[in-house]
Amino acid sequence: MSKKIIILNGSPRSNGNTSALIEQFTKGAEQNGHQVIRFDLQKMNIHPCLGCCKGGKDPTSPCVQKDDMLKIYPHYVEADLVVLASPMYYWSISGQLKTAFDRLFAVAECNPNYANPVKDCVLLMAAEGDSQENFEPVAHFYHALLNNLGWKDRGIVYAGGNMDAGSILQKPEQLKAAFNLGASL
Repeated sequence: MSKKIIILNGSPRSNGNTSALIEQFTKGAEQNGHQVIRFDLQKMNIHPCLGCCKGGKDPTSPCVQKDDMLKIYPHYVEADLVVLASPMYYWSISGQLKTAFDRLFAVAECNPNYANPVKDCVLLMAAEGDSQENFEPVAHFYHALLNNLGWKDRGIVYAGGNMDAGSILQKPEQLKAAFNLGASL
């Protein structure tokens, strides 16, 4: 059965290591008939959450702020699976991804008791460090996020040892892991 997949790309690099992971994941997913839409958050005008709790009045425009999140909301609502793609910044996801994800709360405000839509989720992450200890804070954040949202983890690709843009191209096993994850859905 074809899935609707939304990719939130939190990398500021247009042709960086995270983008290479996304491209391979997308090839694998589309090969199996899934529909994929990608949002490069760095190129979008997205403001941080105001914490006003005044959204949720209009499902077609759930947030009081009117910026490029309006392009994301309808795809997020329809998506079966959300891909969180980010380089590791100070042992966490990038600010671009965190800012956009925080703004998804406006969709939860449309529902009784702030119920978030239930989704499957994937994490794609490139990083300089390449140890389990390096990825531990991200793993904790990701699993806590999914647990609290009631989402299902469909897989993670940690691509360590990639500091310079394009260094992942010398690690075909990491790119293959992203492709295989997309193809496995």
